Amino acid sequence: MVRSRVLQLQKGGNFRELGGYQTMDGRTVKWHKAIRSGKLGSLTDQDVSFLDTYGLKYDVDFRSPEEKAQAPDRIPAQTKYLFMPVFSTDETQNSKQTDRLQRKMDTDPTTGRQQMHHVYQDIITNPHSQTAYRRFFDVLLENDGQQDTLLFHCTAGKDRTGMGAVFFLSALGVNEDTIKADYLLTNKTTKPMLDNLVKTLKLKNSPSAFIQSMRDLQSVQISFYNTAMDQIQKVSGDMPTYLHDYLNLSTNDIHDLRHIYLE
Repeated sequence: MVRSRVLQLQKGGNFRELGGYQTMDGRTVKWHKAIRSGKLGSLTDQDVSFLDTYGLKYDVDFRSPEEKAQAPDRIPAQTKYLFMPVFSTDETQNSKQTDRLQRKMDTDPTTGRQQMHHVYQDIITNPHSQTAYRRFFDVLLENDGQQDTLLFHCTAGKDRTGMGAVFFLSALGVNEDTIKADYLLTNKTTKPMLDNLVKTLKLKNSPSAFIQSMRDLQSVQISFYNTAMDQIQKVSGDMPTYLHDYLNLSTNDIHDLRHIYLE
């Protein structure tokens, strides 16, 4: 059995296993049960075959309708596709807003970081986002076949997907240091892509403020994670209460999740 944290696909970005993490009560997350990734639209036939062999039964897509239309997922024939947009629209499709944001990014290097903080606040407080993550847990609870794997993803596999992993691992009882480490692992797996982007921007003589904002937009930072945790504390006090009150996870749901995903 393959037990690699980072899964190497030819055209798949930020593919990672969630198996092997330890919980606070001494159990371990099962391998080959849940994986996270970036977009699936560019996968090769070999990549699709890899996911087929991996046992992929569910594909949960957190992207917006616009992102989905631009790059539909490529998945094995037997995989069930489930569209659960965390945000109802892709704000980057608004040309006026995009132009305004780019002008600000050209002069203010904090623009990208500010934008990401806003995204993480919205993930926690937006009722549409809460509904999407509740539906995500519904599918996680369906994934009870011994040989079945669930994949969840967005475009980069870092923010909407990152918070999906935070919620999931928290519900399983994984300690916060491990959850943070999984969240920040994105920066390692996406470093070649980000380095290439920065190199391209420098060759185009893009303003340094714009380059810094792009770095922030294309990475994850502990301040983004902390922004989400601060919002959770404001609205509910702590993560368990947030999962119960805002994502509607019952005590029985938590018990069933741990039965399915832990050993």
